[in-house]
Amino acid sequence: MTGEAEVRIIPVIDLMGGQVVHAVAGRRSEYRPLRSNIVASTDPVVVAKALIDLVGPEELYLADLDAIAGAEPAYGIYQRLVDAGIRLCVDAGPQTPVTGWRLQEIVGCLVLGLETNPDPKRAALLRRVTGPRDIIFSLDMRGRKLLGNLTGWAVPDDQPFLIAQKVYDLGIRRIIVLDLERVGVGRGTGTEHLCHAIKKAYPDMEVIAGGGIRNREDAEWLAHVGVDAVLVASALHSGTW
Repeated sequence: MTGEAEVRIIPVIDLMGGQVVHAVAGRRSEYRPLRSNIVASTDPVVVAKALIDLVGPEELYLADLDAIAGAEPAYGIYQRLVDAGIRLCVDAGPQTPVTGWRLQEIVGCLVLGLETNPDPKRAALLRRVTGPRDIIFSLDMRGRKLLGNLTGWAVPDDQPFLIAQKVYDLGIRRIIVLDLERVGVGRGTGTEHLCHAIKKAYPDMEVIAGGGIRNREDAEWLAHVGVDAVLVASALHSGTW
């Protein structure tokens, strides 16, 4: 591919125990409070504003790690961020239409992760209460293997493209391609071929890549293979961006 390509930057906040933590390789028991070169606080609003000042995002992705593990979503923190003028995309773990409605009353869009949503029927129900771009499906992997209970999806764990196909058929038009093994370790995403295949098959699908993005060069390369946006956290805090 030739020519210049642009990609949107979506900063990421990983929330645990009410504070921002540093995510590494998906090993959540090892996550520790954020240490950053751009902000001295772990308060989510303070960190979010620092990220916005740095890259001027249209939206911010928040992974509520406590909710993903089964706790009540941190609705109060989401509201604080929204009140600060931040458009949020939130992954708050397993979602029913009831929690989806409550979340959508606060946040800009919902993130539905494969890791915590074993049944495409649930995704279909949530899709019916949102717009096609107000829900993002996160195609979660670990070491290029699909993550979570795949029984309801009826897809082998080594066939991530088939999940993307099913998600598209549900009417969802935004997808995150995320290998948790790559998160926070600065090794690149490793998902370029998959992202390219999804974009080639479904040009109207917004493809968002995350996990391991080291610098602007990584983001530019992902743009050239068809990625529309990238999730970035560690590179922004470490200064390699």
